[in-house]
Amino acid sequence: MTEFSGPLSGIKVLDLTTVFMGPSATQMLGDLGADVIKVEAPGGDSTRTLGPNGEHGLGPLFLGLNRNKRSIVIDLKSAAGAELLLELTKSADVLATNIRPAAMARLGLGYARLAELNPQLIYASMVGFSQRGPYGPKAAYDDMMQAATGLAAVMGQQAEGEPRYMPLAIADRSVGLYAFGVIAAALYARTRTGKGQCVDIPMFETMVPYVLGDHLYGHTFVPSQGEFGYPRLTAKNRRPYKTKDGYVCCLIYTDRQWKIFLTAVGKGDLLKTDPRFADIRNRTAHIDELYQLVSEELEQRTTREWLELLPENEIPIFPMHTLETLLEDEHLAATGFFTEVEHPIVGRIRETAVPSEWSGTVPLNRHPAAALGEHTVDVLREAGLGEQRIHQLVADNIVFQRPVVLQPPQAA
Repeated sequence: MTEFSGPLSGIKVLDLTTVFMGPSATQMLGDLGADVIKVEAPGGDSTRTLGPNGEHGLGPLFLGLNRNKRSIVIDLKSAAGAELLLELTKSADVLATNIRPAAMARLGLGYARLAELNPQLIYASMVGFSQRGPYGPKAAYDDMMQAATGLAAVMGQQAEGEPRYMPLAIADRSVGLYAFGVIAAALYARTRTGKGQCVDIPMFETMVPYVLGDHLYGHTFVPSQGEFGYPRLTAKNRRPYKTKDGYVCCLIYTDRQWKIFLTAVGKGDLLKTDPRFADIRNRTAHIDELYQLVSEELEQRTTREWLELLPENEIPIFPMHTLETLLEDEHLAATGFFTEVEHPIVGRIRETAVPSEWSGTVPLNRHPAAALGEHTVDVLREAGLGEQRIHQLVADNIVFQRPVVLQPPQAA
């Protein structure tokens, strides 16, 4: 097995997750050094086929969510396949899954069974809803979570239009990030207690405080002391500001920042004559009007002029990137954030860096996303299976290896 680096080196993760939420969590574990073994069904993760190079099972979404993992294919719906996973579980530290609990139980892969074989196992179940409530059996998707938590409604309110979804899998990726932290915390708890445990990470319950943290607002109090929604975030004029030749983010928030800005545009007298600028409480109550004032001023000069006029260390101001210009950002270039690597199947690909920076246990991008079943035989050999049995599992279509790299079976 390849020697890994990073703070989670030595941790073995069986990854039974697909699509976005689960794979984002397990990729973070792999990025920090864990040996993540992605256990896929014979058809593979559905994101493999999306977008360019989907015909090779290595589309861009899959590549972006599954680096630093090894791929093994097992038909878990077969009795032999489920039994094989039980064997692999004996040496695992974590089993991460977003298969619904009822389906895992039908496969004989519920927590109680696996804990019998490996009491130290962390069994991380990423589910749509808490299993204690009436929504428990439901499947969940990112769009559903954006609607169910009120995020889509707030988006429509802010844009003065119909409710709409953010053009980002924000629920999947946010819950994936939380799941990563939960799994790391469970591993830490195991070092103190010596025992594993089952941890459920429900999307709905994770996203509700994520949204209400900003927008419960006046309804934080009982009885209510105001409306829902943090006014600064729901302001219709909260958006990138148009300049003469582009767009900028310009966030004017504190007393000092408003003084600097209004003085720079020749309207410093408003600080004394306009009660809307008296303090942050009054500014927040009238924030949409004040953002409109800023918008009108910023249209009068070019982006470069504003960058020179407003002191960068006093007022946060940043030119708006497009997805294209983001790839050319000078800061990201200086830190080596984007790298190009040669993928053995699809050729040259662009990867992003592991974003955390460590002085000791430095994590590395060890390898790009694997082909379907690329490491099946390696993983089975590491688990102690003999060549004869591996050959039989392949012949019986219980496991799949690509490319087939098998040693001749030993004579019985």
